[in-house]
Amino acid sequence: MKVVRVSGRDNAFQRFEVLKRNRNKRYKYNEFLVEGVRSLNEAVKNGWRIKSFLYNGDTLSGWATEMIERVDTEVNYWLTAELMGELSGKEDTSELMAVIEMREDRLDAVCLSDNPLIVLFDRPSNKGNLGTMIRSCDALGADMLIVTGHGVDLYDPDVVVAAMGSFFNMPVVRAADNDVLFRYIQTLRERYPGFAVLGTTAHQERAVYGMDLTGPLLLMMGNETLGLNRAFKEACDQLCTIPMSQKSYASSFNVSCAASILLYEVTRQRAGGGC
Repeated sequence: MKVVRVSGRDNAFQRFEVLKRNRNKRYKYNEFLVEGVRSLNEAVKNGWRIKSFLYNGDTLSGWATEMIERVDTEVNYWLTAELMGELSGKEDTSELMAVIEMREDRLDAVCLSDNPLIVLFDRPSNKGNLGTMIRSCDALGADMLIVTGHGVDLYDPDVVVAAMGSFFNMPVVRAADNDVLFRYIQTLRERYPGFAVLGTTAHQERAVYGMDLTGPLLLMMGNETLGLNRAFKEACDQLCTIPMSQKSYASSFNVSCAASILLYEVTRQRAGGGC
């Protein structure tokens, strides 16, 4: 494997920097920068294409050495400890980073189960919320997360870190065109009898625990501030809410917390808990 040594802020290093910090450059190159043992292990396990490893070869652990030797890459980069420290987002500099190729956004490329559970997140505006949403979807058995509208970048390092490895295990598709999305939903209605689209709202709608969530389902979560846009609300078969204490000062849940509660209710009912 070809190894390039980087000892200064040359073109290669500047490219790594923009992959970390510049959304437009990430999409221009169709790749993103990842660090962290859990994330790298899951990326390799789930077949993501690792294009390059970045490391300082003087201080590698057995895990990092084995990873570099085992994974087929195009070219690897040996950086100085100082340059690794500049790139790392961790207090203790990561010993190994990777440049990973983005995956194509195709709704129909995701293999769904016989009783699918799909989550849609409309215009996420907070990196931590998106990462936590990915983690919750993974933990509670969703088939896919769809991200719509202009929001935070799915491939931002903070999103990847917040997802804690689930990023590489949970199918996430960005749907930029609502017409394509609505056609996809129609194909799901035709493919799965009883397929339902359930929207969420902070207003007094039907309580989620009184609804039958055992069938094929698309759960729509709205933007943290604005909620679901009108087009998505109109596409829903029903709107639901999570009942809150009458004594509560809070008027709504954090969107990622709400998703976790709703997904748990789905899995509870599907496990035989009933509505």
